Amino acid sequence: MCLAVPGRVLDIEDRDGTRMATVDFGGVVKEVCLEYLPDLRVGEYAIVHVGFALQRLDEESARRTLELFENLGLLQEEFGDPDESGGPGGSGESLEEARQ
Repeated sequence: MCLAVPGRVLDIEDRDGTRMATVDFGGVVKEVCLEYLPDLRVGEYAIVHVGFALQRLDEESARRTLELFENLGLLQEEFGDPDESGGPGGSGESLEEARQ
């Protein structure tokens, strides 16, 4: 199943002319393209589908949705187990651990 999932922007950078963000989806961190939401900022939430941020979302709605997805097992279904995914540094560590 392919879901549109809310995520919180952790970091934004320009890569070869494309705005890219590191986004946290309830513990799973992925890279996301911001071309459809060029004014999205660090700390804001967005609905993401197939690697593209599509719509800005308020924090309360994002947290409720992530909690519901987690309770239903949809986050694990969509992203796999964050401890097995390799994480940002390739060994299951968090973004903060990978940056150190």
